[in-house]
Formats: sequence, C-alpha cells, structure tokens
Amino acid sequence: MTSDRRFLFLQGPHGPWFHRLGQLLRKAGAKVWRVGFNLGDRVFWPGPDYIAFQDGHDLWPDTCARLLDDHKITDIVLYGDTRPIHAQAVAIAKARGLTVHVFEEGYLRPYWVTYERGGSNGHSRLMQLTVPQMQAALARVDLDLPDTPATWGDMRQHMFWGALYHGFVALGGGIYRKFRPHRTLTVGQEFRLYLRRFLMMPFHRLERRLATYRIRKGGFPYHLVILQLEHDASFRDHSPFSSMTEFLAVVMEGFAKGAPPHHHLVFKAHPLEDGRAPLKSEIQRLAKAHGLTGRIHFVRGGKLAQLLNDARSAVTVNSTAGQQALWRGLPLRCFGEAVYAKPEFVSSQPLDAFFSAPDRPDTRAYRDYRHFLLETSQVVGGFYSSRGRRALLRQVVDLMLAPDDPYQALAGGTAAPRQQLRLVR
Repeated sequence: MTSDRRFLFLQGPHGPWFHRLGQLLRKAGAKVWRVGFNLGDRVFWPGPDYIAFQDGHDLWPDTCARLLDDHKITDIVLYGDTRPIHAQAVAIAKARGLTVHVFEEGYLRPYWVTYERGGSNGHSRLMQLTVPQMQAALARVDLDLPDTPATWGDMRQHMFWGALYHGFVALGGGIYRKFRPHRTLTVGQEFRLYLRRFLMMPFHRLERRLATYRIRKGGFPYHLVILQLEHDASFRDHSPFSSMTEFLAVVMEGFAKGAPPHHHLVFKAHPLEDGRAPLKSEIQRLAKAHGLTGRIHFVRGGKLAQLLNDARSAVTVNSTAGQQALWRGLPLRCFGEAVYAKPEFVSSQPLDAFFSAPDRPDTRAYRDYRHFLLETSQVVGGFYSSRGRRALLRQVVDLMLAPDDPYQALAGGTAAPRQQLRLVR
C-alpha cells in the first residue's frame, strides 16, 4: 500500500523539481521527508518535513542510520549516487533492504532523464545486462523509436538554477558552517563559475559559431572527440583518468600515430564547461608538441549534431553523448565504464588503429539497446524547465511506487505504457 511507503529525499537536481516530486508522492498517500545540507537545499524545499543536517560530514553515516530508523524509512531518493553523502546513504539503505531511487541526467539526452533503482552509470544494472538479454525482454514490445534530438535541452534553465542554488549555498555559510561540497572547489568558486558562464554565453556563442563554420566548410575528413566535465561523476568515478588533460594527451598521441595525414581532429567541449580545466590551452600545447598544428580544432559547447553529421568517428571517455554517434552508425571508442559500452557497438581497438581504420558498430544491436532504454529507465521530461518537469511528473511517481524496477517490469511483462517524446517538444 502507498500509505506504508516512507520516503527520505537527499540532494536533488538544482531547482524545484525534487520538491514537486515530494508533493506528488504525498498526494499519492506516501510520507515524505527531506534532508538538507545547505541553504540551497532548504530554499528549494520550502514545505514541511525538512531536516537540516548541520554537523560535519564525518557524523553523517550515524545520522543517516538514525533517520532511517526513527522515521521507519522504506525508500531513499537521490540525484546521482557517487557523491560521498549519497554513497554512504546508499550503502546503509541497501544493508537494511530499503529501495534506493536514483535519478540522473538522461542516458539518451536531452529530452529524457534517467530513473533507476540501486545505482546509476557505472553502478547501473545495465552494466551487467547483455544485448541478447535486452532483445529477449523486448520480444513482446513494438515501439516506433523517436530520433535522437540534436540539442542539449534546458540549457539556460539548467545554468540559471545552478547559479541560483550556489548563490544560496554561499549565503547560507553561516548557518551550515560545516557543509563541504562534493567537488573540490569552494562554494564561492562554484557560484562565480556558474555566473561567469551565464554572462559569457553571447561571446561563447559567437566563438563557437565561427569554429563550427570553419570545420564544416573546411572540406577535410575529421574525427570528433566528445569531452566531458572533469568534475562530473561519470568521469571522476568511472574512468581511468584523474584529469581531462590526461585524456587529451592520450587522444592526441593516438591520433598523431595512426590518423592519415590529411585527417583532422575536433575537440568538442561539454555544453556546461566552465573553464576550470585548461582545455583550450592544453589542446594547443599538445598539437604543437605532436606536430599537428593546423589539424586540431576546439569547439566550445553548442550542438553536437552539426559536428557528428560529418564526422568519420567519435572518441570519448564515457560521455552519454557517445550514443548520438552510435545512433548515426559512427565508430565509437570509449575508455571508461559506460552503460552503452557493449562489445556489439563500441570499438576496443588501440587508439592509433582506431584512427587509422575504425571498426563500425552493429547498428541493429544498438537500436535494440536504445529501444530497451526507452522502455525502461529513460523517462520523457527534464529537471530544469517547467514544461520538462510536468512531463516527468506524469510518469515517474507511478514508476517509483511500482513493485518492480523498470528493467524487471519489462522482463516480467508488467511495464506500463510509456509517454512519447512529442509531449515535451
């Protein structure tokens, strides 16, 4: 019964979405509490049943265990499962047999978000599922698949809520004196980076358009490197690199050794790249060191589709954007743990061999994989725009209250019909 469900929310996406989700769960009959670790958490949870954690993080495990016991919690809800406070809470909850609901940015961005139980990214159940197992689960399903969208989605809203959240975190330093962010920068530094990126958008847009124009009109074959945020959990916790500059060096060396001399290499920065990693200067330095000046290009964010459409192949650590390359049938080489890193469609060649003659993916196998995701963990909507939140809430509460997780529901024939993409366009 829904009245028996008792949810404890931890940290969520920037903005009001977690609060809206909690409200709808209450209307469904569940009990809901929220733990907040800073003023940003409090501002975006304006309602009742807010629990302020103001102690040092070394006391969090004991506090978490006590909260689970005192409130007889049956479910915990969080965004991302690798930040320390979440990883500790997940371990404690699993030891008690509780249900762990994990939200993440969509594996098929931008018009979907990811909802899983137990873990996401490198901790997702997708890591153990094979393509033949997915194909078997799809045997009774017939869905007309939508195209992969060409843009990130709620970019301006994402940046706005991020800047606002970090501003409140900075203002609340006197109340939550012992709060420490899960990233290496201070709260003030995070806020300044968000604000600077927001203000620099017009200038970066012009730079990006000029760089993209030169590449598309250059008439040369090129390979695309899809970069990620160095502080992103997928890169930080599920890759073999400690910094993005390490990855840049590996890619540049492989390209110098294996690529035909008339080929070029394009580095595409993440749309939310804020300059904390010296990507552009490091790329220029490595190009000169390997004798590749004139064949290396850097594009600051923007639409990926424009560059993918003419690329010969793509390389990434483990960015979810690699799936846009696979959707186009492009050869893809990735280095880290990724839910899509299946042998049917991701190359395992040495990088110099990949740039020389890349293996092509099995596009039929990838389409089955993508179909499986759309029937399970990918939910139409978004965290940051009001339109995206409405679409997401129409489905996700029922998914959370269902007895089976999305993967089990599809395999067992109990999966509910899924909302189609047209509702959030």
